[in-house]
Amino acid sequence: MAHSPSTVPDLLDHLRSTGGRPALTWYGEAGERIELSGAVLDNWVAKTVNLLVEEFDVDPGSTVAVDLPAGWRQVVWSLAAARCGAAVGLTDPTADPAGGAAVVDVVVTSRPSAWPDADELVAVALPALARRFDGDLPDGAVDAAAAVMTYGDVIGFDPAAGTRTPLDRLGAVTAGDAAGRTLVRGDAAVDEVLAEAVSVWARGGSVVLVGAGPLAELTADPARLERLVATEQITDGL
Repeated sequence: MAHSPSTVPDLLDHLRSTGGRPALTWYGEAGERIELSGAVLDNWVAKTVNLLVEEFDVDPGSTVAVDLPAGWRQVVWSLAAARCGAAVGLTDPTADPAGGAAVVDVVVTSRPSAWPDADELVAVALPALARRFDGDLPDGAVDAAAAVMTYGDVIGFDPAAGTRTPLDRLGAVTAGDAAGRTLVRGDAAVDEVLAEAVSVWARGGSVVLVGAGPLAELTADPARLERLVATEQITDGL
């Protein structure tokens, strides 16, 4: 990669250019393994951007709270909000959101009942194959599983200068040695997990993101961890 991307649009352009190469491999809490190529990851972000813009008028003056556990869905929603130019507030899903003082315009959450006062709310089902949110939704809430796929594959708004969110606003470090196939540990704070994943992509690498539960099991069984490293051809983050 001749020049490391420094903004969210640049990063998405880079991911799209990698085509079918794996960009994000996710090991989830329910034994799920999800693999997204750079092109597919970019496509998910584009659809999600269109939802945020068309449904909620998200723009560079907005703040979007992403209340999701570390994982591929949290990555997609965070990148999409940043691609809109919005400020992204990451909430640890074990924390009480009422404890935060910041006012947000849109809440994206897997636990809508924790946000009773949210005016604009997106409910995200975490299982990989979910087609709808499993549970009661507040009036007016958008079910992400049902809605995202109805939006276009190409971002449908004119990207003004204000939407070129720098990657360092997501905590990412873009300078340094080229990254390889990198193990990203999902038991860290959600902002740290996102920052590390974005940093790896910005340095030309590929991410294997392992959730907290599976990571604990692998740590307790070194032989399984060795098999994962070999199977996924992990070179960094060990």
